[in-house]
Amino acid sequence: MSKTIQIVIVEDDKDLNSGLCKALKSEGRNIVSCDSIKAASEQIFLSTPSLVLLDINLPDGSGLDLLKKIKEEGLKVPVIMLSANDTDADVVTGLDLGADDYVTKPFSLSVLRARVNAQLRKIEETASNGDVIAFDKFSFDFDKMIFTVGGSEVSLSKTEQRLLKMLVLNKGITLSRDDLIDRLWTDGAEFVDENALSVAIKRLRDKLDAKDYIKTIYGLGYQWVKSDE
Repeated sequence: MSKTIQIVIVEDDKDLNSGLCKALKSEGRNIVSCDSIKAASEQIFLSTPSLVLLDINLPDGSGLDLLKKIKEEGLKVPVIMLSANDTDADVVTGLDLGADDYVTKPFSLSVLRARVNAQLRKIEETASNGDVIAFDKFSFDFDKMIFTVGGSEVSLSKTEQRLLKMLVLNKGITLSRDDLIDRLWTDGAEFVDENALSVAIKRLRDKLDAKDYIKTIYGLGYQWVKSDE
């Protein structure tokens, strides 16, 4: 059963906050905007989000103090720090307190989106490690990289495995083409031919005999449809 991804953005610059919300919003994601430590604390400790984007310089204190509290409370939430402070001391302090990544301003929204997707991908991998996902005629063991359809093993490329994992772990949720491309090809390439995704989808459908499961949502993206499990 897929879980809606909740991202909390803690940034007091209204224009930047709005831009981050738009850049990270996609199907299956709930974006929560906060502009202070007080508002963010209420949201984070009540609902335990999937990821936090946290500015350091906030109107009611330092984001580093909130980061410290998150880690002291034992919340297993990835935190990416945002700051105009790019000195080694600031970076080291943030990482020593438990930040999972650190981005200095100004930054490219596409680069930040790739950083966010990398953290979310780690969550997905952790959630599926050691588990065999089995339903209908399929059995997918992502840890051992064994994939069977109707009892017969199927060979999948690394890209096809990542694509399958994203689709299966988000059953019933439409994943946009842009989001899939961002999360599949994160090797720093500036340009990825959109046709590459279409080809990967077609190969996955053919190999798994999954044309009734992997649906094209025209104008939006792709979805692994829910079945009566």
